Amino acid sequence: MTGTVRVLLADDQELVRTGLRMILETEPDLTVVGEVGDGEAAVRAAARLAPDVVVMDIRMPRLDGVEATRRVVAGGPDTPRVLIVTTFDSDSLLGDALRAGASGYLLKNAPAEQMVDAVRAVAAGEGLLSREVTRRVIEGFAGAGRSAPDPALVVRLERLTDREREVLGLVARGLSNQEIADELFLSTGTVKTHVARLLAKLEVRDRVAAVVLAYESGAAGR
Repeated sequence: MTGTVRVLLADDQELVRTGLRMILETEPDLTVVGEVGDGEAAVRAAARLAPDVVVMDIRMPRLDGVEATRRVVAGGPDTPRVLIVTTFDSDSLLGDALRAGASGYLLKNAPAEQMVDAVRAVAAGEGLLSREVTRRVIEGFAGAGRSAPDPALVVRLERLTDREREVLGLVARGLSNQEIADELFLSTGTVKTHVARLLAKLEVRDRVAAVVLAYESGAAGR
């Protein structure tokens, strides 16, 4: 995306919100358009203020961040993207947040520059899963077992070309576009095109959603 990224902060601790605002508003391309202290307020503010990114805590009063995320993104691809930022380094919370539609997951002890990069990445539709987080997603899906895939999901997967399936598998391993390009001996521009096409065919809004879909369906292998 181009222009200024509009950010809504949702955290029940005022000190945390203040710190996040200070970090983000030092950047000329980021602006904080609102702050809220609970999940219900986050849902209402997201609808009213139309931010590009909601930086969402997990544990909040009245409505937790997972359910708030689910409601924020329920309107489809034009709704704000959600970056979960939390102190809770929990595999179960991670899985719940990603299934709810979060586009990224970051711990509050991350460096300031990583926070800034994460907001930009999520706003751009790239999503944010570190290699470590991706590994834990893989282990979580593997450990939980898998039921028969949704027939509608199977139909979407069948739309992919062989090359797009190959790229999806590498995305699901946590590889960046440059790493995928190196792996497949392609240009990064070609990889970006493949990623954009597979996201459209799978009807998902970013790479994180594609990773979740790949593991839920078994398309990523084991």
